[in-house]
Amino acid sequence: MTDSKTQTENRDATILAAPDIELDVRETFGIDIDMKVPAFSVADERVPDLDETYVFDPDTTLAILAGFAFNRRVMVQGYHGTGKSTHIEQVAARLKWPCIRINLDAHISRIDLIGRDAIVLRGGMQVTEFREGLLPWALQHPVALVFDEYDAGRPDVMFVIQRILETEGKLTLLDQNRVIRPDKHFRLFATANTVGLGDTSGLYHGTQQINQGQMDRWNLVVALNYLPHATETGIVAAKVPQIDKSVIANMVKVADFSRQGFMNGDISTVMSPRTVITWAQNAAIFNDVGFAFRLSFLNKCDETERMLVAEYYQRVFGQDLPESVVAKA
Repeated sequence: MTDSKTQTENRDATILAAPDIELDVRETFGIDIDMKVPAFSVADERVPDLDETYVFDPDTTLAILAGFAFNRRVMVQGYHGTGKSTHIEQVAARLKWPCIRINLDAHISRIDLIGRDAIVLRGGMQVTEFREGLLPWALQHPVALVFDEYDAGRPDVMFVIQRILETEGKLTLLDQNRVIRPDKHFRLFATANTVGLGDTSGLYHGTQQINQGQMDRWNLVVALNYLPHATETGIVAAKVPQIDKSVIANMVKVADFSRQGFMNGDISTVMSPRTVITWAQNAAIFNDVGFAFRLSFLNKCDETERMLVAEYYQRVFGQDLPESVVAKA
């Protein structure tokens, strides 16, 4: 994005009330399909920052673009660190579509989403007035609302969301005797580690089984998991150009070993693409790939598994770490 974002403090409305241009998917995202997507010609402060080096997964990108173009409710599911939220944000950045992320952790309550009564000063007098939460505001504006960690949301919060999942889903504010109709260009997305059936792997503590009536309201569910070796190597190399690409390729090999070990049940911690990027960045800081590996990933592993993880590193780089079998012998 070449033009700078307009920064306006305390502005409730978006700069533009609706998308005013169309972008060709083939030209903008490099996907061979005849499809045009509505977009904004001007970006406001809610548009995510553009990452020129971002590499798009075609299937995930098409699902997200369908969400923007045809008002589909889209859920992106996959392992942690695969770039689910970032994928949505980077599509929004290229469309200059205002985008807001809400992390549905245990501290987000129904009141946080809907709003609450607040005491304010009016003419020197204290009065109580209702302050809308982020959900009513977003519904009334041309923004993309992204619910992160959707499968970790509290039950009372999930039932608030359920009604607006329908394309014309209205939000009823009981305290205000108001029914809010969604803006024509409001869009809704979510990211999740599971597909609403609960966590059977033990990796994602705190995730819940999602009401299947609610899951049924998501129009598109796309899986975004680990990328092919060459693609992931290219992404990390673009992010950390000061590290030799052959070294980065070996880093991704170590990550592939950890993922295979995780799938086989040998280890309980897995290297995500985010971890590989962190490892490369730390290697550039310390100028020591092995030391950076220990600080970036190995020390996060269970003590009983570190010897095996150190062996993954030794297989690829031919170097024994202090945690390896040889070093302990």
